[in-house]
Amino acid sequence: MADQPERITILAREFSAAALEFHRGKMAEKGYVMEGSITPRKFQMIEGHDAPKDLFDGDVLFAVTFRKKDVEA
Repeated sequence: MADQPERITILAREFSAAALEFHRGKMAEKGYVMEGSITPRKFQMIEGHDAPKDLFDGDVLFAVTFRKKDVEA
């Protein structure tokens, strides 16, 4: 498990899919806890000095982040 990232963020189009990922992905068995709440978010990317551009066609997605239990919040 040492090669697993400290945090993993899952994006989903539906709240229920994001909520179920903790169990489906066996995140607890992998040493993760949910960090914060599942929230709808719009994602943008900045490259260089350009203005931010929408990702995912500007759709709002539900995001949930899991962090390793032994990592500070």
